Amino acid sequence: MRRNLCQPGPRHDALIRLLQTAEVIWEGSRILFSRWALSPSQFNLLNLLKNEPAGMSQTELGRQLVMHKSNVTGLVDRLQKRGLVDRRKTLGDRRAYSVVITEKGRRIIAEILPHYYSATESVMAPISLKRVNDLISDISRIMEHAHQLTHEVKDRK
Repeated sequence: MRRNLCQPGPRHDALIRLLQTAEVIWEGSRILFSRWALSPSQFNLLNLLKNEPAGMSQTELGRQLVMHKSNVTGLVDRLQKRGLVDRRKTLGDRRAYSVVITEKGRRIIAEILPHYYSATESVMAPISLKRVNDLISDISRIMEHAHQLTHEVKDRK
């Protein structure tokens, strides 16, 4: 029997719950990071840079953060004003530069991470480790499929 696609089904309900959960977690992270006067996006940028001694381009940061380059520029500007990141010229290309975390940025991320990891464990505590691994797998499949569908829609335009 074919389902009437004019009515939402259980997959729609699951997607709405996933989006609502993401929003609740994002708001919780805003509250957590406010202690250090950081936004979740600023934290994510610092967290990406902490293991990149050569830094990353704004384009790569945008890809990793799933964010437009112009939004990355604002994030970098605000973090640079606080002395948490710096821009460094890229060798061989006078126009290009890398965003690198400063020593001050390393100290603040090192201070935040134990609190962040603890909060992550607390949020996920109701779910068994087996279910967490299944969830990672399921969400990865959803993300890959959504990415593929997005490209198909773009290609049709």
